[in-house]
Amino acid sequence: FTSQHKQDLKILPLMFPASSATAMRRFNNTFHHLSGFVLVGFSEWPKLEMFLFVIISIFYILTLLGNSAIIFLSRFDPKLHTPMYFFLANLSFLDLCYTSSTVPQMLINIHSHKRSISYVGCIAQLFIFLGLGSSECLLLSVMAFDRYVAICQPLHYTVIMHSRLCQQLATVAWITGFSNSLVQTVLTFLLPHCGQYRVESFFCEVPAMLQLSCVDTWINEVEMYAAVIVIKVIPVGLILFSYINIFRAVVRIQSSEGRMKAFNTCGSHLLVVIMFYGSAISGYAYMAPKSNSAKLKGKLLALFYGLITPMLNPLIYTLRNKDVKRAINKLLGREQEQGWNMA
Repeated sequence: FTSQHKQDLKILPLMFPASSATAMRRFNNTFHHLSGFVLVGFSEWPKLEMFLFVIISIFYILTLLGNSAIIFLSRFDPKLHTPMYFFLANLSFLDLCYTSSTVPQMLINIHSHKRSISYVGCIAQLFIFLGLGSSECLLLSVMAFDRYVAICQPLHYTVIMHSRLCQQLATVAWITGFSNSLVQTVLTFLLPHCGQYRVESFFCEVPAMLQLSCVDTWINEVEMYAAVIVIKVIPVGLILFSYINIFRAVVRIQSSEGRMKAFNTCGSHLLVVIMFYGSAISGYAYMAPKSNSAKLKGKLLALFYGLITPMLNPLIYTLRNKDVKRAINKLLGREQEQGWNMA
């Protein structure tokens, strides 16, 4: 501390004699946290860490490659310039940024054993990660609406899902997601921590940060659960409503080939929804874990929706998707032709 800070520390007990110890802890906490937080991660299981480092590195590389391929193909193949692939490209870009906001820092902490993150870095990480995750929740409901229109209103699909509407829906998802993140980030970091700096996670997230507070956090928890209803529960309801109507429409399709194509298209999106929403909502059950096993389960759930789901999304959407396979083969064919011409 500077000489001025030392004088403030001496004066503080005189100004607040009844609660001088608490005041000094909060005053000291302000300066202490300027140096950052410690991300505990999986340090309590050192044998598990190095194994996870290798697995996480492989998953992260696959996430980058898979989602980048989706974005590239959706952008450069004219036959993929449809609302479905416009939203899929948005989802892939979200997943790229989503994982990149936490995984590199996680790998550095595991490898270096420093496990630290600056105060500003923690704020930025929480804001970006939560904003992207919230936007993805809303984007998945928009994608369900797109499939609903495509199957239930096929003759009016191109009229309803025009490019301007698609851009507006994607923009609303992004703006709403980051607005929610801004509110939660501000409320979370306004709480005093009173010298607590060990974050029981491998990245900065709201439930883990609330555990550091030395005051009652019921207002933050109410706001957080209200946000869960708006960002997660309501979109899930809209998705269920869309798929109930989709299922009714698919059953009425006479052609077995048509039914199979509809189920394949919607099945991929529904599987992504189940994985992402299921793991994300389940993570709140471990908001204040008491035992080591509960802590481990909460961290593994966070790892699942923070890394594994974004990695699986491109595979789910491409394994049974003939349009994407055709675009890949077309791209590879072009590369081979260019190689032969150069030879």
